[in-house]
Amino acid sequence: MKGNYFLGNSTFELREHEIPEVGPHDVLVKNIAAGICGTDVHIYFGEKGASEVEPPVVLGHEYSGLVEKVGSEVTAVKVGDHVTVDPNMYCGQCAYCRAGKKQLCPNMVAVGVSFNGGFAEYSVVPEAQCFVLNPELPYEVGAMAEPLACCLHGIDLAEIKPGQNVLVIGGGAIGLIMAQLARLSGAAKVIVSEPVEMRRKIAMEVGADGTIDPIHENVRERFAALTGFEGAEVVIECVGKPIAVKQAMEAAAKGAMLMLFSVPGVDSKFELPLFDIFKKELTIRGSMVNPDTHARAVALLNSGRLQIEPLITHRFPLEQVEDAIKMQMSAESIKVLVKPWEK
Repeated sequence: MKGNYFLGNSTFELREHEIPEVGPHDVLVKNIAAGICGTDVHIYFGEKGASEVEPPVVLGHEYSGLVEKVGSEVTAVKVGDHVTVDPNMYCGQCAYCRAGKKQLCPNMVAVGVSFNGGFAEYSVVPEAQCFVLNPELPYEVGAMAEPLACCLHGIDLAEIKPGQNVLVIGGGAIGLIMAQLARLSGAAKVIVSEPVEMRRKIAMEVGADGTIDPIHENVRERFAALTGFEGAEVVIECVGKPIAVKQAMEAAAKGAMLMLFSVPGVDSKFELPLFDIFKKELTIRGSMVNPDTHARAVALLNSGRLQIEPLITHRFPLEQVEDAIKMQMSAESIKVLVKPWEK
């Protein structure tokens, strides 16, 4: 089998090796589609992921595939099932795990980060990490279960109430998923702020009520014009840049919830306007990975309630993982996939 190994120092190497053996509780997955995540971009540049990275390792933690072999004790899936992989695994012993906050586990490891994942022809994962997809669901859509699961955790924390007006800052894949989840949560209007015209167009196609060009328009003023409200009751920031956080703070209504959902650079900083937080009585939250939301993500994908295919803009073969990462960084893309079995 082939795997594209990350060696560190922004370097990949395509390697040929034997298909791994499965243990009693393991599943051999033929990897069909694997997404490029913002975390992969951070790792490529030597920054930390949600868990520790020790090269050489096959990255790719957002993926789907076909079950080709199961261990002797496996009961959750069977050969022939279409599955998506929840990459994140927790120790179950630390204070956070025992307090029901396993997403904060300091010992968390992840498929495609801590050990080999989706940027290979095959992967071996514990059966507990495999979730069955409807067989008619495209593998490319199934590969989006992990980012969707993370978004569901963020949406839960954002506490959107039916009838509220929501501003999503950032029209990448995460922002456009968040916009759709906000609508499903009962938002009266969902506005997406995004500088790239192509992404604004897709935002409208997947259900946004309006868009803002933050380069040429004042976000707060344009939001008011589109909704008739002075500010957003919920702001979901999906960019990870200080300028986006600044726009989120400015556009927030009094009493608003600010969900800083993005994965910023490790050293990113934003100077908090403390008086504004006091005067507006703002709530600011972060969101970490996908604790116990992967099954809900799969149920949503299987239900067809979300528009995922319009978000997938580029596909690359296994040999071109580095090119795929660079395309994910480009304004030309929304979501980039690696297809290990396509040339």
